Formats: sequence, structure tokens, C-alpha cells
Amino acid sequence: MRFYFLLFIVFIGASSAVQAADKNTAALNEQQQRELAQLEAPLYKPLLERYILDELKSVRQDQQKLREDVTKQVTHAQLDTADRALTYTTDTINNVFFIITATASILVLVGWNSLRDVKNKVEDIVNTRVSVITDEYEDRLKILEEKLRVRSEEILSNQERISITNEVHSLWMRANLESDIANKIEIFDEILKRKPEDVEAIAYKADALLELNETEQAIELCNQAIDIDSDYGYAYWQRACAYALTHEHADALADIKMSLEYSPNLRNELLHESAFASLHDNDSFNAIVSNEA
Repeated sequence: MRFYFLLFIVFIGASSAVQAADKNTAALNEQQQRELAQLEAPLYKPLLERYILDELKSVRQDQQKLREDVTKQVTHAQLDTADRALTYTTDTINNVFFIITATASILVLVGWNSLRDVKNKVEDIVNTRVSVITDEYEDRLKILEEKLRVRSEEILSNQERISITNEVHSLWMRANLESDIANKIEIFDEILKRKPEDVEAIAYKADALLELNETEQAIELCNQAIDIDSDYGYAYWQRACAYALTHEHADALADIKMSLEYSPNLRNELLHESAFASLHDNDSFNAIVSNEA
């Protein structure tokens, strides 16, 4: 009895479980149906993945084909360039050979039958041209050397003149400071050694000789100075002094007039010159002094 009771309980439990499972299945199906009814579009497109894969494969194949085409075009371009370069080189070499052949033919026609003739002809032309250029530059160098020589001589002459001028200037300063007449004459002689035609030194030497009563020598020096420079008034003045000391009054007055003509500033020294003391009573001298003659 107990066995049947247990079996009954088991049967009831199983029935309940089956009913519950049926209810759950029905509820799940109903929920699925509601969810399917709410969908507006399918969850995936049919064959979309396959289409994408096919497109990727097609793109990869096209790219591979493009690469092959580009490689072929580049290869053909390189081959074409190499072929053109080879053709240009061949044509150039052929043209060079043609020119050489034509040149050789022309040389043979004009009489240059060998390279030795060509060499000799070139040497003759070069030697002739070099000789002409050498002669031209030798002439130019001679002219330049002559100009340099003249310029060097001028420079040396100017240097010598400067040196002599400095020495003469120094001697004049010594002469101005010297009180002894004999030493002055020696200094004037040194000046005349350096400048033999210095009329001023000659005239001042004549003045120094007059102080030593060397009138004849003083007159000779004055004549020398006048011969060198006939417009130098002080030379006439010194000669007038010498003539006045020797009482040659007519010559003295003539030289006084000449000296005043070339050096009017000497008029102030007429009455102060001791050599003219013998002329103070001379009417012509006094007329010159008063500027009437």
C-alpha cells in the first residue's frame, strides 16, 4: 500500500513537472514570437560576409595584376632607354670614324701623305707663331726696360738733388752764422762744388771777397753770375760795389741802375752801402738815390 502511495506521489510529481515544462516551453515560444514580431529588419544580411571576402580577393588580385603591369612597363622603358643609348653610342662612334676617314682623305688629297708631314707642318706653324709672340714681347720688354731705366735715373737724380739741396741748405745756415770771412768763403766754395751755377752763392762769395779787398776776383765772380743769370740784380749790385771801390764810377753807376731795375728793393740800401761812400758827392748817384734818374 505504501508502495502504491509512493508511486502515486511520484506520478503526480512527474505530471506536475511535465505540466510545468510545457508551460515554460509555451511561455518561451510566446516570448520568442513577441520578440520576432518586434524585429523590423533581419539580424544579418544573407551572404554579406561572403560578398566582402570575394571583394577583398578581387581587390588583391587587381593590385597584383597592376603591379605586374607596372613592372613590365618599367622594364620595357629601361630596355628602350638602353637601346637608345646603345644606338646613340654606335652612331657617334660611326660618325667619328667617318670624320677621321674624311679628314685623312682630305689630308691625302692636299698633299699631307703621312702623319710626319702633319707633325712637321704643325711644328712649323707653332714655331712661327711662338717666334712672332716672342719677338713682340721682347720689343715690349725692351720698351719697358728703357722706361724703367729712365724712371730709375730720374729717381736717383731726384734723390741726389734732394741730398744736394739739404747739404746746400745746411751750408747756407752755417754761412749765415759764420763771422769769419775766410770761413764764409770756404763755405761758399763748398756750396759751389755741389751747385756750380748757384748765382746767389757766387754773388755772396764776391761780397765776402770785397770785404777782403779782392776786387778783381769779385768782379770776375760777378761777371760769371751775370753770364749765368742776366736778370739777377744782386750780381750787378756787387759788381757796382767793386767798381766803386776801384773808383770806376761810371761803371758803378751803370751797374747800380741795372741792379735797381731787377731788384728795386735794393734802393733802400744805397746810402747804407759802405762801398758807395766815394759816390756820395756824385750828382748822378744822388739823382739815383732821390729816384730822379
